[in-house]
Amino acid sequence: MTTETSPAAEMRWNGWGDPALAKDLPLAVRALLPTMIGRIQRPEPAVALAEVRLAPSALSPEARSALAAIVGDSFVTTEDEARIQHSGGKSTIDLIHRRESIQDAPDAVISPSGHDEVLAVLRLAAERSLAVVPFSGGTSVVGALNPERGDHDAVIALDLRRVSGLLHLDEESGEARFLAGTTGPEAERLLTEHGFELGHYPQSFLYATLGGFASARSSGQNSAGNGRFDAMVTALRVATPTGEVTLGGAPGSAAGPDLMRVFLGAEGILGVITELSLRVHRLPQTRIYEGWSFPDFASGVDALRRVAQLGTSPTVIRLSDEVETGIGLAQHSKIGKALSKGCSAVTVFEGDAELAAARHAMTTRVLTAAGGRSTGTAPAEEWAKGRFGAPYLRDALLDHGVFCETLETAAVWADVARVKSAVTEALREGFADHDTKSLVMCHISHIYPTGAALYFTVIANLRGDVLSEWDAIKSRVNDAILHAGGTISHHHGVGRDHAPWFAQEVGDGGIRILRALKTELDPTGIMNPGALISAASAD
Repeated sequence: MTTETSPAAEMRWNGWGDPALAKDLPLAVRALLPTMIGRIQRPEPAVALAEVRLAPSALSPEARSALAAIVGDSFVTTEDEARIQHSGGKSTIDLIHRRESIQDAPDAVISPSGHDEVLAVLRLAAERSLAVVPFSGGTSVVGALNPERGDHDAVIALDLRRVSGLLHLDEESGEARFLAGTTGPEAERLLTEHGFELGHYPQSFLYATLGGFASARSSGQNSAGNGRFDAMVTALRVATPTGEVTLGGAPGSAAGPDLMRVFLGAEGILGVITELSLRVHRLPQTRIYEGWSFPDFASGVDALRRVAQLGTSPTVIRLSDEVETGIGLAQHSKIGKALSKGCSAVTVFEGDAELAAARHAMTTRVLTAAGGRSTGTAPAEEWAKGRFGAPYLRDALLDHGVFCETLETAAVWADVARVKSAVTEALREGFADHDTKSLVMCHISHIYPTGAALYFTVIANLRGDVLSEWDAIKSRVNDAILHAGGTISHHHGVGRDHAPWFAQEVGDGGIRILRALKTELDPTGIMNPGALISAASAD
């Protein structure tokens, strides 16, 4: 699997990724859409960057000077373009907001160069009542980067991309120490020079940073073989408004509760991860690709369950339902002949040549016994080539007047079918209540011995008050997820969008623990106000 590791271009302010890679919808998809969701009316063009209007920066000259004394004058900016570039994440709702002329944005963007500068900025922010939103790749899709000021005098975006680099590689132990602002591609480039790989490839890989992966408890497309990102973390260094926290280091420990895990998934509400040690491995000698077809989603789910519980260890294994399989055929007609019915799956095996071949052979036996049929290497190779491109398709759909959003959850195997049905029904009925036709697709993105992650994509006609309609629909879906036994997020995180349901999932006891930690580490409440702990749950 060839993985792009060159530095990513600056992210588009009102869309995903590199402007040079943005593309129009494939003709096959354009022809298919009206038959699925009705006649589509193309919306008004999005506003140009020069047309965006921001409120004047609320950062006082005195606070600006104090920040500049820490990081340098050229690394403190209140310029509108920089503020707009740091105005939030990249969910569909974020991008619909960006099509408007009036935008919310942080009052300034601060770019420290290392741990000591981050620590000093946080101490100053606490003294001056400046809310701080840690910001790196800007890829959140759950409102984790919204420039929320709360009760503070101003809000600053803390851009961590200068806090980048490989500090140490222990080749014997298979452990690397990185600065947290290192992007996924840069981390892989630095490790490749020494014959190693991290192997964490979420869809945000080209832009997101290692600290962002840790803060959101990211899970990548190779996590079936390489594990979730939080499982890769072996040590952390964190800057908080009240001081430094350094945790971890041993391969295993019974020295009390694992406090390192407090910061994994905390989404910047407790402090800023500035350094982290990670488990790494030798570059794979080989990659084996194979696609599969199953009669239906239920048989495919059973096959993936057997693979997970028998431990045959594919590096990647993904299963698309009937609808997603059909849409995939519309975009890749050359694969369609091999996958004319049922559900499609892809598998990839990486590592030592002999061991990868053995894992592939064991998985082949399990999938075949469960009713699967090999479709050759092409489907999996096609998936690998386009694995980071789906957000560009989302943007193209928006430009054509089609709403497209994703959401995800996870459940134990016994609940997978119920959760899938509940979410699909909530989406379809929610849009139907607004007289809008929709199409819901689903795939299993990650597997575990006890269960799996379900990833949904919904497309619908973009009309009416889309933002308020989606808010009602998404609330309905979130309720359905928890009622059916799923988690509110498997890998996107909580942010502000999921905070009320996160409170339901962890309960009053869980929220009290988080509030106590925040009170101790961030007593003035400057760190990412509104994220993770909603105002309602903080009362």
